[in-house]
Amino acid sequence: MNLLVNFAAFQLGWFAAVLGGANDLAWAGTLAVLGIVLFHLVRAAQTRRELLLVAIVGVIGALWESLLVVLGLTWYPYGTLIDGVAPYWIVAMWLLFATTLNVSMRWMHGHLWLASLSGALFGPLAFYAGSRLGGVGFPDFSSAMIALAAGWAVIMPLLILLARRLDGTRPVLARAPACERTGIA
Repeated sequence: MNLLVNFAAFQLGWFAAVLGGANDLAWAGTLAVLGIVLFHLVRAAQTRRELLLVAIVGVIGALWESLLVVLGLTWYPYGTLIDGVAPYWIVAMWLLFATTLNVSMRWMHGHLWLASLSGALFGPLAFYAGSRLGGVGFPDFSSAMIALAAGWAVIMPLLILLARRLDGTRPVLARAPACERTGIA
């Protein structure tokens, strides 16, 4: 059930952010995304760990997306506060994406090659869908798709490794007293 809720919440947030970014309502899409992220964090077994994951993924996303903008591979119609920096709503989407790494994308934890392949395929596909909805544009479509595929092929397994390390969705197991762990009574 948690898997379905996580997947559905991500899809809802993705559409809210992209449609907001496409229609000069980036703030509304961002608020929807932040609400979903907050919902995820409240439900996390180890909120601090999951919050740290979300924050680090947000920084990675802000840097990657800003690099794409600076290189002239992507442009955004709304939500850009500083030239050469990714719009705030796309960074919010990275926060949203982080909420899936230990829930609906947990199946990738043991399959980094599949994470890389999925990133190379679905990263550009998500951007293509976003462009069809008017949220992002590509001055040179082919170059953008190649860069997105290459970038996501590297980023996705790194995010999975990070998610495994900072998994805040697993309950905290109580540690046994030292005498039980060592066998000394």
